[in-house]
Amino acid sequence: MNSRDPAVDGVQHVVVLAGGYGGAKLSHGMTLVATARRAEGGRPLDLSVIVNTGDDLELHGLLVSPDLDTVLYTLAGWANSETGWGVRDETWSNADMLGRYGAPTWFSLGDRDLATHVLRTERIRAGATLTSVTAELARALGVRARILPMTDAPVRTRLRTDAGWLDFQDYFVRRHHADPVHELRFDGLTDARPTPEVSAALRSAHVLVLAPSNPFVSIGPILGLAGVVDVLHEARARGVPVVAISPIVGGVALRGPADRMFRSLGGEPSAAGVARHYAERYPGLIETLVIDEQDLGDGEAIAATGIRSVVGPAVMRDDADRRRLAEFVLDIAEQDSTRA
Repeated sequence: MNSRDPAVDGVQHVVVLAGGYGGAKLSHGMTLVATARRAEGGRPLDLSVIVNTGDDLELHGLLVSPDLDTVLYTLAGWANSETGWGVRDETWSNADMLGRYGAPTWFSLGDRDLATHVLRTERIRAGATLTSVTAELARALGVRARILPMTDAPVRTRLRTDAGWLDFQDYFVRRHHADPVHELRFDGLTDARPTPEVSAALRSAHVLVLAPSNPFVSIGPILGLAGVVDVLHEARARGVPVVAISPIVGGVALRGPADRMFRSLGGEPSAAGVARHYAERYPGLIETLVIDEQDLGDGEAIAATGIRSVVGPAVMRDDADRRRLAEFVLDIAEQDSTRA
């Protein structure tokens, strides 16, 4: 029996590698598919989301995990849809008081959001892992999916700009990601290891998906963890489809600075540029790249990288779009399965 056949245990195991915004939206789409299948008596879908933690920071003595929290709040139905980060119906009494005391307020923590960081920090200082605390938070908010930090070890993304080396959130939030980025490094990544939960999810996957997140600073740290790319290659050798979604549409990033990073780091901000990025850094890893219809003309250049391109609903404006893209990705994975 094909190792990726969901009939192995009756459940289709889907693993998404994700950053914050785009990864959260695609993951939400997967949960909408899972909910619909349960209602219709269809094939059960088990979702694991492996989330970048290179963006994490300590602020006011608290451990803040922006990408994890964006995925958590989105899957729980608590996300602020207007900002793309934080909690809906937020209040700001703590932030206002911190500002009155003269504390830095460039990275805003709302009152509800603050509770997440307080509990996370308390648990970790008491000896819990980031993985176990994230699972606790997800259970409390009624999230069915498995939200997995890529590692329990501290990893911090740093970027070299004309202003020198910057911590990620200093670059992204405080300086509004306006600085050209000349070099990246991931402090702690060499010594970090994927958690047992991450390794187990990757090895049990029937479908592996690279979300439309920034390839450099969201997906890159996950793939940079020791052994992760090897496990993904083993999965491909077993016939498991690996599908990526381009975060660049019409030469522009769906959100954030990915298009400018492609330019300043020597790439091309296009769907073809995304394909070349993955093909050059991780040869043979990606089977299929989902692109928007605006990028249909990139098909030949993408094919030259050894990656198959398919045109699909790559832009997610609302919940219906999220579910539509998730269903499309799963259909493409099924096609890849039959082609293997």
